[in-house]
Amino acid sequence: MGGMALEMSRREFEDLVGEALDMIPTEFTKAMDNVVVLVEDHHPTRSLFGLYHGVALTRRTSHYSGVVPDTITIYRDPILARARDYEAAREQVITTVIHEVAHHFGIDDDRLDELGWA
Repeated sequence: MGGMALEMSRREFEDLVGEALDMIPTEFTKAMDNVVVLVEDHHPTRSLFGLYHGVALTRRTSHYSGVVPDTITIYRDPILARARDYEAAREQVITTVIHEVAHHFGIDDDRLDELGWA
């Protein structure tokens, strides 16, 4: 891509993340619990598209209470740096959001790879 990142306002990028979240079937979004989705420019130490941080729904026990929300963070700069155009950025955002939401449901990277969402 010649080192030039795709330019997109933060608002446009956040709209893509919202669009990706809207694509998740209602039965899954209703099941999501104690999780927030954030947009950051980049991870402080690694080059990631997204990161889930928390306790997956499948690992929560009756002792899970009074905790801060899990976070799904989507990193804008690495996605835009890799995207050749708007549609490529959109597709990567969708893939990344679905990938990280799947982690919230306890689906690991190996299974996501099998499903084509790695």
